[in-house]
Amino acid sequence: MPRTITPADPVPTPARRVDATHARAHDRTTPEDRWTSRALRVANAILARVYHRTIVRSPLLLPRRGPGILVCNHISGLDPVLVQSVCPRLAVWMMAREYYEIPGLRWLFETIEAIPVDRSGRDMTATRSALRALADGRILGVFPEGRIETSRDLLPFQTGVAMMAIKTGVPVFPAYIEGTQRGMEMIPAFLTPQEVTLSFGPAVTFDRSGTSRGHLEAATKLIEGEVNRLRPRRKWHPG
Repeated sequence: MPRTITPADPVPTPARRVDATHARAHDRTTPEDRWTSRALRVANAILARVYHRTIVRSPLLLPRRGPGILVCNHISGLDPVLVQSVCPRLAVWMMAREYYEIPGLRWLFETIEAIPVDRSGRDMTATRSALRALADGRILGVFPEGRIETSRDLLPFQTGVAMMAIKTGVPVFPAYIEGTQRGMEMIPAFLTPQEVTLSFGPAVTFDRSGTSRGHLEAATKLIEGEVNRLRPRRKWHPG
């Protein structure tokens, strides 16, 4: 069973970037307060903790309010469900459009305000939606590898997270997921009981002084390194 999580105090951001007053105003009527969101989060927690076995090895330290980016490695289509089950706030997840368009599930993804991403090229519409979510004081969930990894080696992270973090000044929090669902698509992973471990780290510190290619690549390497640092040193196995 996941341990009880106590979020950290809000991480300050530069006044000239994300408007804290604007974010606080949105906090008064946050999507977390909607009855549909509450019901789905309860159902999700039961799914992840009872049907699947989810263990948290280090706690998730998100701000109680205000924006942030949660980044995680990507091993299956079930990953956002499992990470969200132990997240104290409702995240806006960026997800592959092919998952978003699954018949019968799109209503769910629309309800949780997931952002579909076209992986065939640079999707500026998705990027703008992500930036709006951050401006609204939301937690943005991202899998920077861009596709599911099939081995324990991380795929190179894309620079989009670094770009958004530098432009908005929001903190970036690393996470690492491991489990029996590795390499599985969403529906098979969802229907088959899984055993999962989750590890979370503190906000990543990196140079935010520019958005040149060099700045973005350096920041991305640091973010990737912090995610990789959370990986269990020994080969993980269920039980």
